[in-house]
Amino acid sequence: MANQDPYREFLKQDFINIIEALNLPELYQHFLTSRWLDQLLWMEAQAGKARNRYYTLRLITIIGGVALPALVSLNINNIEIRDSIVWLTFSLSQIVAMSAAIEEFFHYGERWRHYRRTAESLKTQGWQFFQLTGSYVNCINHEQAFTAFANQIEDIIQRDVEVYASQVVQEKKQEEDDKNGKQDVISIKSEN
Repeated sequence: MANQDPYREFLKQDFINIIEALNLPELYQHFLTSRWLDQLLWMEAQAGKARNRYYTLRLITIIGGVALPALVSLNINNIEIRDSIVWLTFSLSQIVAMSAAIEEFFHYGERWRHYRRTAESLKTQGWQFFQLTGSYVNCINHEQAFTAFANQIEDIIQRDVEVYASQVVQEKKQEEDDKNGKQDVISIKSEN
């Protein structure tokens, strides 16, 4: 069974109750649950996963980075203990390096902020629609506001896709540029 997040479960049930209470055709209610609520809950889940991974990797890097100098500075005369500390220091340094490299490669901190921003935008639009405030203040009912709401949600989702795609493309281009730059340096060195 999947790990359930109590907050997401609360959001899901709360929004389903609100959606069912609205005087909207079934098709509109279906859109609200299948498109808006589904995307909102997915973004919430992705933000939570990225945050947890980011915090875990950063804590490993920080705590290990603080502990390493202390381990290196120990001056132990007992050979067995000294050898153990050498191996512990080596192992911890590898763990710290891998943790920093994994976070740098996957950019969990950036992903977390990206998903959080998108989830909050979806929530804001939802609450404004439900309360007929913000962009929907001049609408007399939810059915009249629905088309504008659907457009807003699709714009948010499209922006999310564009930002994510541009970041992935930009990262790939940067990796290729870095790789090509290193190859150019290697070629120059080998020519000399």
